[in-house]
Formats: sequence, C-alpha cells, structure tokens
Amino acid sequence: MISYAVAIVVSFLLLAGSLFALVAAIGIVRLPDLYTRMHAASKAGTVGSGLLLLAAGIGSGEVAALIRALAGFVFFLLTAPVAAHLLAKAAHKAGYRLGPQSVRDDLAKR
Repeated sequence: MISYAVAIVVSFLLLAGSLFALVAAIGIVRLPDLYTRMHAASKAGTVGSGLLLLAAGIGSGEVAALIRALAGFVFFLLTAPVAAHLLAKAAHKAGYRLGPQSVRDDLAKR
C-alpha cells in the first residue's frame, strides 16, 4: 500500500509524462519536415517516456524497481538524442532536404 504523498507524486509524474508524450505526438503530426519531427520525437518523447518510467518505478513501491526505472531513464537521456542526431545526419546524406521555413543548412557546406 502506497501513501497519499507517493500517490500524488506518481500522479504528477504520470500526468507530466503523458503531456510530454502528447506534445511529441502532436509535433510528429504537425511539424513541417523530417528534421523538426525528429526533434519533437527525440526530445519530448524521451522526457515523456522517462517520466512515465519513473512513475512506474515509484508506484511499484520496491527499491529494485525504482533503481531499474532510474537506470532506464538515464539510458533514455543518453541514447535517444544521439540516435536522433545520427538518423538526421543519415537522412540529410540520403537527400532529405530541410523545410522552407529553415533558415540555413550547416550540413550542406560539408
């Protein structure tokens, strides 16, 4: 049985994680080009899934589950931005161009 304070923290983390995931999903649908969509998915999606993972770890009431949730959150934070960067670089090399709203293309000079 979890206490009232822990239930409030878990509820806040679930709500915040869900909102970040919603923003990431809206960004994927609404943003104009591949690169801005990838940015929305990697940043907001990473934070959203990490917060949801922390909520599950805290809500379980077990220290081992919380430690695994923290390790998973750190893993998300370390790997998702790097993976998104490498995917964007590969997409640029494959010929996907920036949207018309983009001001400059730093990779075009290389």
